[in-house]
Amino acid sequence: MVERDQLRMLSARVGADPLLVQAAGGNTSLKDEGVMWIKASGTWLKDAQAKDIFVPLDHAAIMSALAANDPACESCVTFVRTGLNSTGLRPSIETTVHALMPQRVVVHVHCVNTIAWAIRADAEQRLSEKLQGFAWAFIPYARPGLPLAGAIAARMRPGVNVLVLGNHGLAVAAETVEAADALLAQVVTALTRPVRPASPVDRAALARLCTGTAYKPAVMEETHALATDPLALKRGGKSVFYPDHVVFLGVGVATSFEGTPPLVAIPGQGVLIHQDAKPAIEPMGRCLADVMRRVEEEDPLVALTDADVDRLVNWDAEKYRQTLKT
Repeated sequence: MVERDQLRMLSARVGADPLLVQAAGGNTSLKDEGVMWIKASGTWLKDAQAKDIFVPLDHAAIMSALAANDPACESCVTFVRTGLNSTGLRPSIETTVHALMPQRVVVHVHCVNTIAWAIRADAEQRLSEKLQGFAWAFIPYARPGLPLAGAIAARMRPGVNVLVLGNHGLAVAAETVEAADALLAQVVTALTRPVRPASPVDRAALARLCTGTAYKPAVMEETHALATDPLALKRGGKSVFYPDHVVFLGVGVATSFEGTPPLVAIPGQGVLIHQDAKPAIEPMGRCLADVMRRVEEEDPLVALTDADVDRLVNWDAEKYRQTLKT
């Protein structure tokens, strides 16, 4: 089996695990003979075997541009090998993460267990306890694109093959798809946190609330924990802790129909999704619930600042991703 087929298989499996990837989040790549094949922006990893979701890039050109702090690295569309690209899609917004890791295969996931550590004020210290024996680095939060590339470059060391991205997620790298798969499993196991059991959903109350509206109860049982878990809304309902939250759900979590939000968390009862919501909305709501069920009341959390949020939502690459029907 050729490596790109192996990458597609790994991508589809990882993309189907909501504790690792949600909706169009996460990305994988393979460097082969000067070409870096990376997941396209706005596509879903779980579709990797059913659809052509990879874009070929000139890896050397990206590295030269990064060394020059070239603004072209914000979208990386300049580096697409057009002769090999039949999809017309744009490369992932996190292309620079993959380019900077020298290993041939890179897997970047929005692992909820990792995020539950990476949003802590003491993240680096606590992670050092969990990741003993790994060649890893902690990267303080920076917006994807050139800012994140600079933050990674400042902390990379020879041999590092695991990056924990503050308020963002996890990236692992290896020389083969098989080795990257094994490393991902090892790191995720090391970072697994206890999860509070889900509280009961008041389905009768949700049915009454939906009557005559454009809303319906969330499909996934775990999504409802955003409203029923005693700490989920208290800790995660008014802040933004990682990029995909604000990109898809906005700031905080709506608790009423006012303004017709795509997702509404009814405290103590459950979660409702608007019938016209993008497919990404419920997975993103579940992600927040999954993260918050791994956070305790005394955990010292650090949210993204208003400036961080502004830089994300007004970034051209994110504006493009939001135009896609994902």
